[in-house]
Amino acid sequence: MRMRASGCAALVLALVVALASCSDEPVAPPPPAPIPTPQPEPTRLVVGVDDLGAGFNPHLLAHQSPVTRALAALVLPSVFRPTADGTMQLDPTIATSAEVTATEPFTVSYELNLEASWSTNAPIAAEDFVYLWEQMRSQPGVTDAAGYQLITEVRSRAGGKAVDVVFSHPYPAWQHLFSDLLPAHILKDAPGSWIGALTDGVPASGGPFRVTQIDRARGEVQLARNDLYWDTPTVLDELVLRRFEPQELGPALAANDVDVALSEAGPDIRTALGGVQPAPKLQPAPQPIVTQLGMRADGGPLADARVRRGIAMLLDREAIRAAVAPESLPADAFGLAPSQPGYASTAPPDAPLRHDPAAAAQLLASAGWSRDLTTGRWAVAGGPVSLVIGAANQRPDDVEVARVVAEQLDAAGIDVTLVAPSAVELFGQAAVPAVPPSPSPTPSPTAQPSAGGDATAAPDGAEATPTTTPAPTTTALPAPPGGVEVDLMVLPRTAGGDLGTELASDYGCPAPTSLVPDPPRPPTGFCFPALRPALDELVSAEARPETPAAVEQVLWAQLPALPLFQPVDLIVATPAGDAATGIGPGPLVSGPLTGAETWREPAE
Repeated sequence: MRMRASGCAALVLALVVALASCSDEPVAPPPPAPIPTPQPEPTRLVVGVDDLGAGFNPHLLAHQSPVTRALAALVLPSVFRPTADGTMQLDPTIATSAEVTATEPFTVSYELNLEASWSTNAPIAAEDFVYLWEQMRSQPGVTDAAGYQLITEVRSRAGGKAVDVVFSHPYPAWQHLFSDLLPAHILKDAPGSWIGALTDGVPASGGPFRVTQIDRARGEVQLARNDLYWDTPTVLDELVLRRFEPQELGPALAANDVDVALSEAGPDIRTALGGVQPAPKLQPAPQPIVTQLGMRADGGPLADARVRRGIAMLLDREAIRAAVAPESLPADAFGLAPSQPGYASTAPPDAPLRHDPAAAAQLLASAGWSRDLTTGRWAVAGGPVSLVIGAANQRPDDVEVARVVAEQLDAAGIDVTLVAPSAVELFGQAAVPAVPPSPSPTPSPTAQPSAGGDATAAPDGAEATPTTTPAPTTTALPAPPGGVEVDLMVLPRTAGGDLGTELASDYGCPAPTSLVPDPPRPPTGFCFPALRPALDELVSAEARPETPAAVEQVLWAQLPALPLFQPVDLIVATPAGDAATGIGPGPLVSGPLTGAETWREPAE
């Protein structure tokens, strides 16, 4: 019976289907597929720059550049940040509090924001403090290390979200420490990562933007909104820093290919912008560095302070500045930069600031040098004087300064050889490769862009070396296995931080400690033990108001370096770019891109 019933049901179903197929009623068509909603183009702003620089570690002298400062301000976390007038202000996105909690020993305690994390999802924590402290006290060629050298211990609490920093004695400028923290979870176990991992990228972000790509072949740095940022997101989806030559910038502004730009101030860029319509807005922006001519003081022909002063008097500083950076600010001090409030020349009446060959000859003769009356060349210890001048090949203006210095010394009767190693080698090693200057690095045709964000450091931390074409040179040195020692070097010193810390960092010679038994050598090898008590006083709570001036007088007498000028950039903005950004010089330390997280895309 069950099988018969099933058969009947199948028959009825077949009849129903057949009748339906014979019906004149039309079959309803399927519903139309939904039309995809077009995705809006990402909002973007392009910033023109002169060059990408040698790398992106803001704590290295070798990597100081406008691009490095911009990335540090937008990508790296800082406990305190400078305001427009230089006052240090707590950044609550990183730390909810930071205060002195003990005086014996002097201790500063930080409570970190529980939400603060790197773009790899690792927390911003005590290990990042430890990593920066360890590198700053032991690596050569770093900036403003004196404060970190006073730290004896960094303790972690609350699972790494609270930090106690203990000092050997009170340090009033402690708020300047632990800016531009680096991702320790990526860098600490990778050999060479202090330099290598930050040569062609920033491996993780702790700020509103993240670096997505650095393409040296195209001269471009791409940043995007950090979607893991825990505070107010950026208005822009993307921010691009793109290299332009001066003659390229005018057409790019006219075609709206660039919205704002940072270019070295000078006649070339002003001429290039002369015909742009509508006329861009121009603003000067001093850089937080002073270019100086460092003099090797720990050996060689310039070990005698009389020789260093004599060499300075053979030089025409104004001619150097006019040839390389005519809109820069002349610098006549070892501490404050010319654009800083309170700056004034600290040079005494007998300072070797002016071109004075007669006075130079007297100083050099008193140090045992002699001049051949027939050839006009200088000699010492029975042989001709020969000086090695060094400038970092990735710093074109430094190379030009060195060329002008070499020409002036040659005209004064001194044999010179110009070498241009990498910036890391020049500022961090006593001996450097004897390589001549070359043109700006030209990437090979097969060069590939490097991923700049959220990537692990290469195991060897090797620094990438672009392919270059050597320039012809009329002087050369044999290349000994250990390299050559540089007698004169063009190097920057940082400005805009705590004055006492900068003087102690730039001109002090740290004593060995149990933590750092072999402290790094200063770039010029300068160490004047009689100056150490005054420099120690400058970073202590007992510093007297007259101590900085006293230190300056000793430095003018010993002359470890000859101050030259403070470089000045020119901020260029189209009317639309100016309205969208409100760009200005910004705080001296962090520069014009400070606050770019609030910028918007320019209206067309």
